[in-house]
Amino acid sequence: MATATTDLAAFIRGLPKAELHLHLEGTLEPALKFALASRNGIELAESTVAEVEATYQFHDLTSFLQVYYPAMRVLQQAQDFHDLAFAYLTRAHADGVRHVEMFFDPQAHTSRGVRFDTVISGYRSAIVQARREFGMSAELIMCFLRDQSAEYAMATLMEALPYKEWIIGVGLDSDERGNPPSKFAEVFARARREGFLLTMHCDIDQDNSIEHIRQALEDIGVDRIDHGTNIIENDALVELARSRGIAFTCCPVSNSFVTQSGKSEEILTLLNRGILVTVNSDDPSYFGAYAADNYVALTNSAEVTIDQVVALAKNSFQASWISTARRDAFLLEVDRYVGDNT
Repeated sequence: MATATTDLAAFIRGLPKAELHLHLEGTLEPALKFALASRNGIELAESTVAEVEATYQFHDLTSFLQVYYPAMRVLQQAQDFHDLAFAYLTRAHADGVRHVEMFFDPQAHTSRGVRFDTVISGYRSAIVQARREFGMSAELIMCFLRDQSAEYAMATLMEALPYKEWIIGVGLDSDERGNPPSKFAEVFARARREGFLLTMHCDIDQDNSIEHIRQALEDIGVDRIDHGTNIIENDALVELARSRGIAFTCCPVSNSFVTQSGKSEEILTLLNRGILVTVNSDDPSYFGAYAADNYVALTNSAEVTIDQVVALAKNSFQASWISTARRDAFLLEVDRYVGDNT
């Protein structure tokens, strides 16, 4: 096991990269949580940042979600959603992130009375500001909550249609137990017809992981899979994903919170087998690691070469939902950076 040196960590932080697995609601830092609660007259059970962080006791996906969703009640106004997204984009910019495709969960807000347009207008204004101030590009991916009904997901899709120009794709997240991809087959088929790109969480080490990955690939026909490292257990599915150019958006640090492993060896095995595997931060305020931190964590937990680090960064652009011209420009940035720093 190699430990990332200061020089390697600095190299990683400056390396141009895209982030493709990032939940905006998972970037709510404790300090901002207090600020938004004060703005909106919401009383919190905690009174200090340390007390908030003490609630971050997760041993699996379910226990994480039990902390994650209640925290969102401080998000009430469009300005709140703007401030949340712009704080993340500012932090990501410092990590060398040049392009990001961000998940958001409208049902987590509309279910408590916040209007859909309030959510998306706040997020959109932050994207515009980041483009203007940092030259950074960003897109939104709307996720459906898989532990809610397929009918609710379809209604949310219909509500999103007036904002199609602001949403590049749709995804599926939340508690996977008993909520397979097939439950949402009609919703994703309609989303495809509406022109959205498709991705789905296939969380690590879940019941029926391989069957869920198979459904996502063969039945739904997704363009990407989020997490999904359990695919390594089935060679035929690995080959199918490789042949179709399916990318996997992996998150080493969050993996280590909800299982006993960051899945570093699985990530590297997929990389070496020609899969478009990428490294991302997932819910960084809860897991204490943003984009560059996840690259560093990977190098600290497995034997990783500089060439593999660069390949992961290039994969992040290859796997992103951007034009060929923009992808080529970002890849050229990577090559120039590597040439100047190695």
